[in-house]
Amino acid sequence: MIRRTFLAATTALAFASTSVFAGGHAMDIVDTAKEAGSFETLLAAATAAGLVDTLKSDGPFTIFAPTDAAFAALPEGTVETLLMPENKDQLVSILTYHVVAGKVMSTDLSDDMMATTVQGTDIMIDLDNGVMVNDATVVTADIEASNGVIHVIDKVIMPK
Repeated sequence: MIRRTFLAATTALAFASTSVFAGGHAMDIVDTAKEAGSFETLLAAATAAGLVDTLKSDGPFTIFAPTDAAFAALPEGTVETLLMPENKDQLVSILTYHVVAGKVMSTDLSDDMMATTVQGTDIMIDLDNGVMVNDATVVTADIEASNGVIHVIDKVIMPK
């Protein structure tokens, strides 16, 4: 199951990373994620949180993007609850915890590095067993977009 999800995400993202200039123009982070096809929940959450316009702006941004499978692994009802209008502030907090200002490529990372998120608190980068962001594994790195970079992670990370 995990292997199949990983392969599907990797395949979709390999396709997206080769399609940065689809239609003759560079694709932003949102369009790149849409084309990959494995970020429907993330895109729905960004829409509900009112963050799509920001993620389509100049940036640059670094997004640690959980796949649909990562959102599906949350306790039952979590996503639906977060998408409710009355929980918008909590949703914004969680989503912006996955974003770092600037374009941070995998080659810019160092072991035990702390990075401040747009949400305002830090995430920990660990390089001991692959690339980890807090307790999530980066399964595909360095998917470039016109306004930043996407690193695909296998888990939704939660701010403290």
